Amino acid sequence: MNSRLLLLAITMAMAGCSNADSENAMVADRSLQTCGDKPNCVSTRDKRDDFQLAKFTLNETGLAHWADIEQIALSLSGASLAKKAPNYLHIKCRSAVFGFVDDFELRLQGNEIIVRSESRTGYSDFGVNRERAEAFRTMLLESHYLTSE
Repeated sequence: MNSRLLLLAITMAMAGCSNADSENAMVADRSLQTCGDKPNCVSTRDKRDDFQLAKFTLNETGLAHWADIEQIALSLSGASLAKKAPNYLHIKCRSAVFGFVDDFELRLQGNEIIVRSESRTGYSDFGVNRERAEAFRTMLLESHYLTSE
């Protein structure tokens, strides 16, 4: 009986240290911040090559369709809405295999969408956040919402 209790205690302790439930963590609005030094983040606000995304500049059609842009973002793999405010979206993207959560943030500022995508855990994201942001760009281009710079 004591070995069962010990095994249960160890299992509960390990589960308590897991980052798998980090989806419920309250994450502050970081859309205007640049990325840290870990290679698991990309942003249109960051000027460093490894972290920088090209601008997302909306045309007149895009500016008139912010609700549709929200739906496009929510169609990304593993995406769910975490927070919505005027001109701001915080979308959680959960990986299919391990359940890691990334924060994908969009902020409409003028005719530009500030995009920031960052992994909550780990050091490197193996390019997943950049791929997500560029997939989002492709969908916006296909919907004719971005200017052709």
